[in-house]
Amino acid sequence: MSNPDAILDALRSVREPESGRDVITLGFLSAEGVSLTDGVARIVYVLPQQVASEPMRAKLSEITRGVVLELEGVRDVRVEFNVQPAQPESAMSGVKHVVAVGAGKGGVGKSTVASMLAFGLHRLGHRTGLLDADVYGPSLPKITGTESAQANVDADGRIIPPEAGGVPIMSMGYLVPPDQAVIWRGPMAQKYVKEFLDRGCWGELDYLIVDLPPGTGDIPLTLAQSIPLTGAIIVCTPQDIALLDAVKALRMYQKLDVQPLGLVENMSFYICPQCGHRAEIFDHGGCRKAAEELNVPFLGGIPLNVEIRRNCDQGKPIDNFTKGDPHVIESIEKIVRDVAEQVDQVSQAGRALPQVRIV
Repeated sequence: MSNPDAILDALRSVREPESGRDVITLGFLSAEGVSLTDGVARIVYVLPQQVASEPMRAKLSEITRGVVLELEGVRDVRVEFNVQPAQPESAMSGVKHVVAVGAGKGGVGKSTVASMLAFGLHRLGHRTGLLDADVYGPSLPKITGTESAQANVDADGRIIPPEAGGVPIMSMGYLVPPDQAVIWRGPMAQKYVKEFLDRGCWGELDYLIVDLPPGTGDIPLTLAQSIPLTGAIIVCTPQDIALLDAVKALRMYQKLDVQPLGLVENMSFYICPQCGHRAEIFDHGGCRKAAEELNVPFLGGIPLNVEIRRNCDQGKPIDNFTKGDPHVIESIEKIVRDVAEQVDQVSQAGRALPQVRIV
């Protein structure tokens, strides 16, 4: 005999036509909306206003009845619909694409790559912002040369991010002295990042690049669920142990239904500026191989280069694109272009953005 749990499981086959995702994943139906009494199943959907049209209700009702009536012990199905109340306009409403930059472990250059993406996309003519969600190790103020900046608040209580080179930047580093450790449990860290998102005066952006904490623990997991992500980029170095952690991070995003935009191999190789000798200090090509095996894009490799390190230490991210060895500039610019191309492909596919609201 069927029960509410069996009915809910069966309804995973019911998909919203536009996105192709099932009604459970989309949050249209939960266990509280399913009951069974004397062979009569009652299904209560809660639909967002934008998909609560009469044709959509009729289609969902028809499919739902067909699925549930096939279950043993169900003789009738009653389908009801509630509509979610309109939500106030979010501070993120003007942001077209939110791209997370993550890593399976620390020390692979994730924040450096995040800054390169933000300033590289800005150089291509895109309106781009940069959010430092790595609350325990906020390094973007140092990398972008904004260590002395402060986030101001306007008359409406919105946080105005400091800017560097036309890129608005928000970081915990603006609120905590650089020599002070942030000793917070997960919920507190989550709260402050949510403040940056909900109260941030981001304006109209084509891209918001989010530098997430490394690893697959509670903090990156919760933050990935709290942000409406277009997709995620995983940064790793070529050696086997780093790749193992990168794969775990990729699997985390996939389980959260976040689109993997690709892998970036940082410190991919080293070319001596004096003699031109190439050395693969941390091995080479492992990230490309992993991307092929996982069937995700390989976005490219960034060389191990002293100028990149110097530019980060001096807070001059633009110099990564204007000064230094041509092969380094070329590799960075290629990754930026490939990321923009991947985001365009995701947008054209009409993929619904995953978002779990944290209240």
